[in-house]
Amino acid sequence: MFYLEHLGWDSNTGFYFKNKMGKTLSLSLGLQKVGSRFMSYFQDLDLFLLRLIGYFPIFFVRKFFYQIAGVKIGHGSHLHMGVQFFNPSGVQIGEGTIIGQNAFLDGRDSLKIGSFVDIASDVMIYNSEHDIHSEDFRAVVAPVEIGDFVFIGPRVIVLPGVSIGKGAVVAAGAVVTKDVVDFDIAGGVPARVIGTREVQDLHYKLGRSRLFQ
Repeated sequence: MFYLEHLGWDSNTGFYFKNKMGKTLSLSLGLQKVGSRFMSYFQDLDLFLLRLIGYFPIFFVRKFFYQIAGVKIGHGSHLHMGVQFFNPSGVQIGEGTIIGQNAFLDGRDSLKIGSFVDIASDVMIYNSEHDIHSEDFRAVVAPVEIGDFVFIGPRVIVLPGVSIGKGAVVAAGAVVTKDVVDFDIAGGVPARVIGTREVQDLHYKLGRSRLFQ
């Protein structure tokens, strides 16, 4: 996020901007940042409208608007009411996947969710975070990838740069900070391996989603 403190004038250099750190920017860079700020306002409006649409109680209507916004949704996948996005065009969902109520899907970098994935309610998947060691607390991004037949329990948080392998399971309430390999079961804060999935030849399809959810 970019903040402009004020526009000033210098007799030698002309107009200038100062940012939130008090650093002086040239007029051209300042105007570029102002333009970016107004674009972010339009994006905020889009996300607000998409959030409202997310509570419409018929999925195929929600899906229509999600796809217009840029979300790639495979055949037979279902997103329950209340799902929220950040930059929806970065989100790709495979076939037959079900995403629970009030999940948060971050598309500021690539977010790829495979097929026949079961993501429970209130899961938050991020691919952007702040660099707490940087001078300006800037945002850094990294992609997240979730393989086929993964199950992610309620209220799990997945952080940027994480890959969750095919058939892996993440227990409820876990915070995933590192990769989870195929068929491993992870849990805890931070998540660590607590077991291995016994059945690894997976061909199942998820149950029918409810019509008005």
